Amino acid sequence: MDGVGSFGAGRTGTAVDPITFAKQPQTILRVLSWIFSLVVFASIVNEGYVNLGSERLHCVFNRNGDACNYGVFVGLVGLLACSFFFLLDYKFSSISSVKDRKKAVMLEIGFSGFWTFLYFVSFCFLANQWSRTKVDDLPLNQGADAARAAIAFSFFSIVTWAGLTVRAVQKYLLGTDMTLFTTEHMDGAAPTQPYPSNSPGGGPAKTTEAYQSPPFTENNTAPTYQVPIY
Repeated sequence: MDGVGSFGAGRTGTAVDPITFAKQPQTILRVLSWIFSLVVFASIVNEGYVNLGSERLHCVFNRNGDACNYGVFVGLVGLLACSFFFLLDYKFSSISSVKDRKKAVMLEIGFSGFWTFLYFVSFCFLANQWSRTKVDDLPLNQGADAARAAIAFSFFSIVTWAGLTVRAVQKYLLGTDMTLFTTEHMDGAAPTQPYPSNSPGGGPAKTTEAYQSPPFTENNTAPTYQVPIY
């Protein structure tokens, strides 16, 4: 994982280099997922319905409207989610609270894993309905290319969303380097400069020296007595 600190990002307020950000594997997977979701959504919306001699439009997937609706739903929501998480990735280093970063990573893990499953269901569902579609239901092979594109890019989306899930789990397991954050960062408040521990008032510390009296000198010479002369 790139970067150190909290969940793969550095210190709060670290400037993001657009070139470095664009080269990250997570950014590449996010852009690919956005493109694949757009293809799934646009293919079904533009050419996923055919008119069989009546005013009513029928879904190209075995005339099953649920198949087309499901593909449109997964593609559209996946498209919007990729846009949201792309902005979140870019602004991730500006999040000062460790708790908020953890929530963002957990949200990404949950959503990416869930959308991987939904794209797996989409691939199986669309492929099954397409295999049951009769030739008479698609005059002049109308909508066939769009149906194949939706199935193919649903499969590609499984790979990219699974990769995003793995990257998010790696960020979560990376955890937090607590030496980069104070208690205020943990609570989401602005950090303050604490006073030195040896100076409650914030001023320079004053040291006092204990007075040491000079040692006593001992005179071991015995006093002499002079006898007076009369």
